[in-house]
Amino acid sequence: MEKIWLKSYPEGVPHDVDPGQYRSLTQLLEESFRKNASRPFSVCMDRWMSYRQLDELSTAFGAWLQAQGLEPGARVAIMLPNIPQFAVTMAAVLRAGYTCVNVNPLYTARELEHQLKDSGATAIVILENFAKTLEEVIEKTPVKHVVMASMGDLLGFWYGNWITFAVRHLAKMVPAYKLPLSDGRKVTAFNRAIADGTAMALKPSQATMDSIAFLQYTGGTTGLSKGAVLTHRNVVAAVLQAEAWFTPALKRVGDVSRTNSIAALPLYHIFALTLSLLAIRWGSSITLIPNPRDFGKFIEVLKKRPFHMLPAVNTLFNALLQHPQFKSVDFSSLCVSQAGGMAASEGTARHWQEVTGCAMVEGWGMSETCAIGTNNPVTSKEFSGTIGLPLPGIDIAIKDDEGRSVPQGETGEICIRGANVMTGYYNQPEENRKAFTSDGFMRTGDIGVMDERGYTRIVDRKKDMILVSGFNVFPNELENVISLCPGVVECAAIGIPDEKQGEAIKVFVVRNDPTLTEDDVAKYCRQNLTGYKVPKYIEFRDDLPKTNVGKILRRELRTAK
Repeated sequence: MEKIWLKSYPEGVPHDVDPGQYRSLTQLLEESFRKNASRPFSVCMDRWMSYRQLDELSTAFGAWLQAQGLEPGARVAIMLPNIPQFAVTMAAVLRAGYTCVNVNPLYTARELEHQLKDSGATAIVILENFAKTLEEVIEKTPVKHVVMASMGDLLGFWYGNWITFAVRHLAKMVPAYKLPLSDGRKVTAFNRAIADGTAMALKPSQATMDSIAFLQYTGGTTGLSKGAVLTHRNVVAAVLQAEAWFTPALKRVGDVSRTNSIAALPLYHIFALTLSLLAIRWGSSITLIPNPRDFGKFIEVLKKRPFHMLPAVNTLFNALLQHPQFKSVDFSSLCVSQAGGMAASEGTARHWQEVTGCAMVEGWGMSETCAIGTNNPVTSKEFSGTIGLPLPGIDIAIKDDEGRSVPQGETGEICIRGANVMTGYYNQPEENRKAFTSDGFMRTGDIGVMDERGYTRIVDRKKDMILVSGFNVFPNELENVISLCPGVVECAAIGIPDEKQGEAIKVFVVRNDPTLTEDDVAKYCRQNLTGYKVPKYIEFRDDLPKTNVGKILRRELRTAK
């Protein structure tokens, strides 16, 4: 196939990457730890961790895990927010030769039970704040080893103990729990495991590029979540692709190891995870934001030191813009405002650039593709409204339902192929059969069109399409247009049953102008949308239901209509 997008690549970006330069993701980590030992890795609540400390702590914890007798390739669940324990645990699990199973800390008991059983995880590292949820289901899961972390574990003795005390007793954020110890289950404090592990030797991992590094579960917005099997090769490829793509934006920083990236998106999510691994590859630092929803504290952190990369979802960009203190932040060092995880709206992008002086760069990807599949050039000076170009070593094809590529400029399903694409879903042979075309492309479920320059525009998800009197209406288009209406903060469009039209369009709107009326929005729509695309119903809401990653849940709006 002709890779028409290559001619649109920015200068200096290679056409491909070579993940084969590493034996495993573990080698990438360990090489960076040695090379960057004296450099700062992360800062959280004003407490720094160096690469040397990350190396020593993960070595000790990895040795302790091995001493528990876990089988090679065993699945270890990680249920932690953005705190230093996350990187230590992730590195320890990989260095010990096991598989990371990232778990959303805000899961319900039902969701947690499903993921632990489906993955076959025999160990879990969990923040005590969420232990009550684990208590409800642990006896129904294969978990035998529980490592219990506290918020202040790695923040220094005095300060760390104070933080843990405050979280437990002042904020009362740790519900009482009692984990059953039947069937040989053990519970070990995080710092105890590390202390014991320092006297043990870490046996080198036998993992290869084909070993499973992560079981990354899909968001579960359409039923039970599935574990995307991401091998060491998949993840290394994704890190190298991101490196090739983002480096041109950081020329004014000079040495990329001086880059400070903001980790506000949860590290258990593939987007933030991949960018954190890129930071390790560079030997750069990350600023951990444990609770990005506390926008006041988040903004105070942004004020403390220069930052160069800020990845976020559209809703987070929007929320920051709405905060009265945000404009007082110094944006002079900001090189990359990376939007992903959901469609970025033109209204938010335009406002963001006005305030920060940095163009929002939209990308697209999935858990199944190790986050980024396509991205706009990071040197872009304005928002494009597309998801950009395939990254080095990635092929994008627009295909019909039979798996045939459609003529350029026609709409079809976006399909992706590359070293970053998962090998399949864990223990889901039927789903895997449906997921891939005969020529090795993965079906994404996203509907899009590629232009003559190789830029792809998402029209929408297959399942979200609204059929109005025989016309296909795609919610993303409506939401993009309505987001530009003065007074609108964000919106979501759904289809509802209609006797005359089959389906009618309903739009839910969050406004920051209390004088904005339904008639105002309807008038704006009539001015900017063809007749059948104008919403029949408009409802104002204080907020919209979202996943923990910030994606708007249209499904919930449908059921609550």
